[in-house]
Amino acid sequence: MECVSDPGPREPSTNRWRLRSVRTRLLAIALLPMGAVLPVVLGFALFWWLGQFDALLVSKAHDDLIIARQYLRRIMERGDEQIAALGQSAAFAEAARADGLDTLLEDRRKALGLDFLYLTAADGTVLAASPAGARPAGSAGWRVVRAAHEGKRETAIDVFDANAMDAVSPGLAARARLDLVPTPAAADTDRAVETRGLVIHSASPAPLPDSRGGARTGALVGGSLLNGNLGFVDTLNDLIYAHADLPGGGQGTATLFLDDVRVATNVRLFGNRRALGTRVSKEVHDAVLGRGRVWLDSAFVVNDRYISAYEPVTDSTGHRVGMLYVGFLEQPFRLARWAMVAAVVAAFALAALVTIPFLLRLARAIFKPLEQMNRTIAAVDAGDLGARIGTVPSGDEIGLVARRFDELLERLQTRDAELRAFARELDARVEERTRQLEETRRQLVMSEKLASIGEITAGVAHEINNPIAVIQGNLEVAREVLGPAGEEVRTEFDLIDQQVHRVNMIVTRLLQFARPDEYAGYVETVVPAEVVTDCLVLVRHLLERADVAIEREDTATRTVEISRTELQQVVINLMVNAIHAMPEGGLLRLKTQDNDYSGREGVAIEVSDTGVGIPADRLRKIFDPFFTTRTHGGTGLGLSISYTLIARYGGTITVHSELERGSIFVIRLPVIRCQY
Repeated sequence: MECVSDPGPREPSTNRWRLRSVRTRLLAIALLPMGAVLPVVLGFALFWWLGQFDALLVSKAHDDLIIARQYLRRIMERGDEQIAALGQSAAFAEAARADGLDTLLEDRRKALGLDFLYLTAADGTVLAASPAGARPAGSAGWRVVRAAHEGKRETAIDVFDANAMDAVSPGLAARARLDLVPTPAAADTDRAVETRGLVIHSASPAPLPDSRGGARTGALVGGSLLNGNLGFVDTLNDLIYAHADLPGGGQGTATLFLDDVRVATNVRLFGNRRALGTRVSKEVHDAVLGRGRVWLDSAFVVNDRYISAYEPVTDSTGHRVGMLYVGFLEQPFRLARWAMVAAVVAAFALAALVTIPFLLRLARAIFKPLEQMNRTIAAVDAGDLGARIGTVPSGDEIGLVARRFDELLERLQTRDAELRAFARELDARVEERTRQLEETRRQLVMSEKLASIGEITAGVAHEINNPIAVIQGNLEVAREVLGPAGEEVRTEFDLIDQQVHRVNMIVTRLLQFARPDEYAGYVETVVPAEVVTDCLVLVRHLLERADVAIEREDTATRTVEISRTELQQVVINLMVNAIHAMPEGGLLRLKTQDNDYSGREGVAIEVSDTGVGIPADRLRKIFDPFFTTRTHGGTGLGLSISYTLIARYGGTITVHSELERGSIFVIRLPVIRCQY
């Protein structure tokens, strides 16, 4: 039989991955940690450490900038406090009454280290000034002065031009003047000189006696020029870096900028010459003065790179007029960082140089004996059962395995001899099995007898057909003879017709069952419920004799293509088995329904009984040839033949049984077109 259906799953490919040798894997195990894993781990560790190192340097620069800011603020606060104290002192009041303010201001200016100190009225009139000859003009325009006239003291850093500086202190503009020095990385400029001055500018209200015995308020104004103020940056540098432990050659620096020009610094150009007049790099200028950011990073300073911290300096009006800078040379830290990296790499290389040969020796001590075992296995596989591994120098588990392997080979050789002896014994057992087959042949003879009974049954059926034909013919003659008078017995004639037809159908089904070859040989479209109905006709006498009731349920809407007589043979066999399983009577359930299985549409025919059931140890053997559960009668071929017939059409027979509760046999057939 050839069934047209969907192809089954493809066979798995015969290509298989070949396992790499133990040698390769052991070498990988030995070398990967030192050659790949550890370098990656060290790389990540060094990357993280370098990042933390740079972050620490930037953090230190930030801390240094905080100290510098506080120092500058303290200087401004001290000047503010000193001028305020002078304006409120008794000496100031006494000098004002005695017209000795010029002398007092000169003495206090020198004592306080100020570059100028003067007293101005609210209308801008200068009442007293130091140094001698100073004539401040336009002082009322300064924010700090206006605040003092309003009764508040204030200190700020302001930018004075050359005229303003000479007005408050003759010669001060000359001190502030700086020639600009061309500086690498600085922004382009056409300026060649810086004439402005960066001044700590303080003002405090000061009461003045009135000629009429009243009082009036003036502003006591003082300031210090920061241009060239080396004491300021040196003190700041000592405050931050005097006790700092900077690596070899490292030096800390501090600078005060007017705009982008260094006006006070301890950064050196060469030798002991300070880098006054040099300019800040363009990137720092744009970030700090342009955008008002605090710079915390590496930056180019004059002629080298420094870990730098810059912040903008604002004047009394809030405009950015300069920068405060602290930093330290980057190169020593860069060298220290690369020295650390080199030390780690060198330590790793030394460890690898020492470790890898040792690991290779360990790996070789493992794979050499294994390769020897492999060669021995190949020799044994070729037929040399006397091949042995021999002595392995290793005394560990590998050596133990080698010795055990040789012992197994000894046992294998012994077992081979035993198997040869067993083969001779097997020949003797074959002769015994031959005798058993003879017994099976006798059972087949019994099957032939059953076939003969089938022939006899067919003959009897043919013989019954003759009297049936006579009865049918005479009945027709009687109808013709009686004519209209036959209407009185028409009911009886119809009953005889029905019973004759019933006998004829029984004989036909009996012939189909007894001689299936005459009715088989072709496939037809079969309605499962009709086959079950035909089978009930043939087994009705067994049902009545065994007092078995019938329960049917036909819900199948599909048809199957199968030999009707072969399907009838299978269903009758299951019905007969069910009747025999209920010797005291019971209920025979017959059910047909649509059923899908294995991804195909199909039909199921279920035959169940309420009989004695089948033991579990026998249930898996019931489809074996010559196996029967009956204590007498039966050849054990019915279910085996039925299973074979159904399998020919792509179907299955399954069974479920419980002792004393009955059995359920289910025939499943696919709805497919089969070709023979």
